[in-house]
Amino acid sequence: MHPFLLTYPAFLTPSVSAFTKKPKTQTAEIGATVIFEAETEKTDVKVRWQRDSKDIASSYKYTISAEGNMHSLTINNIVQEDAVGYAVIAGVSKVKFELKIKESEEPKPEEPKEAPPAPTGSSASDTSGTVSDGSATEGLLESHQPDTRQDLTGLFTEKPQSGEVNVGENITFVARVCGESLLKKPTVKWFKGKWMDLASKSGKHLQLKEHYDRNSKVYTFEMHIIAAKANFAGAYRCEVSSRDKFDSCNFDLVVHGNKNNYISVCSCFVVRDSLLSYSSTDAGEDSGELDFSALLKKSTEPEVDVWEILQKAPPSAYEKIAFQYGITDLRGMLKRLKKMKKEEKKSAAFLRKLDPAYQVEKGHKIKLQIEVANPDAEVKWLKNGQEIHPTGRYLLRSFHCKKKHRTNLDLLLNNFSSSHRYIFESVGNKRFLTINNCTLADDAAYTCMIGDEKTVTELFVKEPPVLIVRNLEDQMVMKGERVEFECEVSEEGAQIKWEKDGVELTRDESFKYRFKKDGCKHVLIINDVTKEDCGHYRVKTNGGQSLAELMVQEKQLEVYQNIADLTVKAKDQAVFKCEVSDENVKGIWYKNGVEVKPDARTHITHIGRIHKLTIDEVKPEDEGDYTFVPEGYAFNLSAKLNFLEVKIDFVPRQDPPKIHLDCMGRTAESTILVVAGNKLRLDVPITGDPAPTVVWTKGEKVGVLTDSDGRVHVESTKGHCIFTIEGAERQDEGVYSVIVRNPAGEDTADINVKVVDVPDPPEAPRILSVGEDSCIVQWDSPLFDGGQPVIGYVLERKKRKSYRWMRLNFDPYKETTYEAKRMIEGVAYEMRVYAVNTIGMSRPSAASQPFVPVAPTSEPTGLCVDDISDTTISLKWRAPERIGSAELEGYGVEYCKEGSDEWIPAFSGLTERTTVIVHDLPTGEKMQFRVRAYNMAGPSLPATLQQAVTIREIMQRPKIWLPRNLRQTLIKKVGEMINLVIPFQGKPRPQVTWTKNDEPLDPKQVSIRNSDTDTILFIRRSERKDSGKYEVQVQIENVEDRASVNIQIVDLPGPPQNLKVIDVWGFNVALEWKPPKDNGNCDITGYTIQKADKKTMEWYNVYEQYRRTNCVVSDLIMGNEYVFRVYAMNMVGLSPEPCLSKDSFTHPLVSRSVIAGYNATLSCSVRGIPKVSTCDLN
Repeated sequence: MHPFLLTYPAFLTPSVSAFTKKPKTQTAEIGATVIFEAETEKTDVKVRWQRDSKDIASSYKYTISAEGNMHSLTINNIVQEDAVGYAVIAGVSKVKFELKIKESEEPKPEEPKEAPPAPTGSSASDTSGTVSDGSATEGLLESHQPDTRQDLTGLFTEKPQSGEVNVGENITFVARVCGESLLKKPTVKWFKGKWMDLASKSGKHLQLKEHYDRNSKVYTFEMHIIAAKANFAGAYRCEVSSRDKFDSCNFDLVVHGNKNNYISVCSCFVVRDSLLSYSSTDAGEDSGELDFSALLKKSTEPEVDVWEILQKAPPSAYEKIAFQYGITDLRGMLKRLKKMKKEEKKSAAFLRKLDPAYQVEKGHKIKLQIEVANPDAEVKWLKNGQEIHPTGRYLLRSFHCKKKHRTNLDLLLNNFSSSHRYIFESVGNKRFLTINNCTLADDAAYTCMIGDEKTVTELFVKEPPVLIVRNLEDQMVMKGERVEFECEVSEEGAQIKWEKDGVELTRDESFKYRFKKDGCKHVLIINDVTKEDCGHYRVKTNGGQSLAELMVQEKQLEVYQNIADLTVKAKDQAVFKCEVSDENVKGIWYKNGVEVKPDARTHITHIGRIHKLTIDEVKPEDEGDYTFVPEGYAFNLSAKLNFLEVKIDFVPRQDPPKIHLDCMGRTAESTILVVAGNKLRLDVPITGDPAPTVVWTKGEKVGVLTDSDGRVHVESTKGHCIFTIEGAERQDEGVYSVIVRNPAGEDTADINVKVVDVPDPPEAPRILSVGEDSCIVQWDSPLFDGGQPVIGYVLERKKRKSYRWMRLNFDPYKETTYEAKRMIEGVAYEMRVYAVNTIGMSRPSAASQPFVPVAPTSEPTGLCVDDISDTTISLKWRAPERIGSAELEGYGVEYCKEGSDEWIPAFSGLTERTTVIVHDLPTGEKMQFRVRAYNMAGPSLPATLQQAVTIREIMQRPKIWLPRNLRQTLIKKVGEMINLVIPFQGKPRPQVTWTKNDEPLDPKQVSIRNSDTDTILFIRRSERKDSGKYEVQVQIENVEDRASVNIQIVDLPGPPQNLKVIDVWGFNVALEWKPPKDNGNCDITGYTIQKADKKTMEWYNVYEQYRRTNCVVSDLIMGNEYVFRVYAMNMVGLSPEPCLSKDSFTHPLVSRSVIAGYNATLSCSVRGIPKVSTCDLN
């Protein structure tokens, strides 16, 4: 490999120097600012600036900056004393220069004076090199070296020149291009640095203009900078291109501070040293002088690390920092910054800091922990900037004891600290802050400080959701009563909301609703309920809700004990007594329709539910019909008072005994009914003289009932015999006989007694079905009806987790099947039943199995035929629109022949899929199909096909449905997997055939899988040879369809060919090459051109994605040797290897046969710029 060398002019000999750009002597006015710039060959060189051989330190007067290999010295507010000699030193190289002061009498030019062409990085000053022949050589460079920019061959006829401008003033840069040899208008771009296109920055301070002179055929391009600012200073570039021609030019802009804005205050404090004398010379006088004393001095000003600034800065500030520190290669800067690892500075006081944030639930405990480097260090804890001091609310405890004693100490302090919310702990080098029972007030920023160092964290206290601990209970009340709905939540002071049928309840003016809070209990009180208050009441919190139902019934008065007819004798007492269900109900007593008024013999009493009318010393006029009418109710209770008149007749002394009864015999009419548990009293009137003796017997029982029988009492008085049984029981039922005897004879009477009771409880009810808010329940009649026929049943329900039963009916329900309604879907319930006869209501039955009211889903939607054959049919459908609270268990499919009502299940059980294939159907039959959805509530309504379907396969023409992405060429990289899925249609199943370029496929490389509806081509690892046209054919008998897919397998391209240096001028090199032989089976999208200095061999990108096969490389340094290389690029990436520049023989050596002793000439030709050195090898 032969590097390319940029040469100096023939009259110069470059010498070794550390600088590639040296500062020049400048002239400035008093009060202005001047900048001296130097560029070193390497970036890690230490540079020092001197004034009169003394090191300069950065201050308000002098600003020293370094960015990479660019170094600058800025002298602010220039005074007369600054006009001395300066020097810049890098290693053993030292360059001197001067600052000259303009005379104040000189008139100020109207336009800023343009500096001589000195572009940054590739300016004419770079041509000076580092020479050792003093000022003579420097003067020769300045006076005799031509301006290379003006002499360059290219598109520019006039290039923009470097210029200077004061802050706030305007400046214009002009570039002219001759259009005589151009086919179309050239394109011009203005750049700042190497990367910022100024076309996007046009505005208030920057304007780009262009015009064309038709006479001279010259294009003029202008860049106007208006009201220049200090940050406008820097290197600029103008590029012009037209078809395959290209040229560029670099220029600088120097922005000086406005001298009117500076007050020379510093000049008052300048120390004037008259003893110092300095001979000012040009910068090139001592250029290349070796000053070894510089190696013995230390730089007093540390360099600014711009990379550290970039690491800490946000990405949005990168552009500003790059401008500030003169970074022109932004892309390179970003790549380097990405590779740099950010290392956090370790704290000297903290071994472990607090986490950025902590979270704790309200009421819980949290412990903040740090580790300190010094175990004896004192720490401070702050909350929102305020120090937390140990007071009565805090506990400070420290552990310096051995580990084996720590447990006892913890146990001792835990009891003491249970009432302290903040606990400070110190265990070795660990420090803890414990916060007990966190509240919302503890949500704050906490800081731990050791001296000036601190660590900060944020504590977030999460308030847990309020849960309902005890749910609402269903209520059933009478009209006018008071209702209380009570619930209990998980936290005191929680905010809740009450709703009725979805409408929020509030306190209104009538105080209809009252809300009561007692700790965690919340009560909704409704006074004087009416039928309008029926409905569902809901309580809501941020963590749950509870629902209950209120049922209001009209008051119905029940009669527990009716008044009975009385037959009394004169002077006896008559008592009418009744008992009703409501103890607050009053009533009025009537006799023959006339209200009864209390008097000395008549007493009316009301004690609880019992109402009594007592008549003392009954008289014949007291006989009549007595009625009790409850107030407010449209019914009455009636009974008759019969007066028994006693007539005294003379009878002989011997009178046989006689029993006087109306209910003698064993007929149903003469049966005496007694309710179980009540007292049975038989008062039998008898006559006879002398007084007869009385004997009581029961049924066929041999024996006499006497007082010794416990519950049985027999009593005889004059004219009566009384038989009493306390608390009648079911076994007391039977025929009782009474026998009376005296000397005159005897008499016998039979009394039939029947004991009746409430029925036995029914068996546990059964739930037949459930609905959305209802259920159907069924039960069996009780085994024993209590001796009286069952007149109906009463049902109750309750929520499974509740204890309150709600009655569903008040009037006895005669059937044994009932539909319960007004339930809440998704809530579990239980049912129980009471049996009712004329005596009363039985005990409740056992509760039913828990059930949840749910409704069947709606019918499935979109039922249609997907496919059909001679014996099968494929159906598909969509899920029901409404599923409800219960899970969908599956679908059932049924079919029947047309005209028949017999539906046959297509398969046993249910299917969870929404597609099904029904097999074994009769060919040619017309069949109807339906689908039903099932959940725990049962089947839904069926979804039925609109018309019957004939079971016969339908012929279908073969058709390939080529996917849209395969209609274009499919491009894959080498090694990638290829998986083509191509659907098709056709019945019966078509035959599928694949070919590649009209030839059969290789089964070792390509796999083919076919199904009824698609075909798949699969290549596990693609190769270049897999590229081509693939064709698939589907055929049914003589009908076929074809489709083709183009596959292109691409790879990395080969290197470009024959890279040549075509021309060299100034600081530019023209390169040319040929495209690569192997383009990777796809188009070449561009080239990447790189350059490298032979000294460092570090490669830098010149162009990326460059589309032409020739280019011009600019901004090269005169005297350096360069090597170039070119990569080819396609859609896969860069070529693995580049094409390198090298000298090539245009005519190689040719083999010759010569005669000994004669002269022979071997010739070859080689091309290279500059002249190529050759050597002969034998």
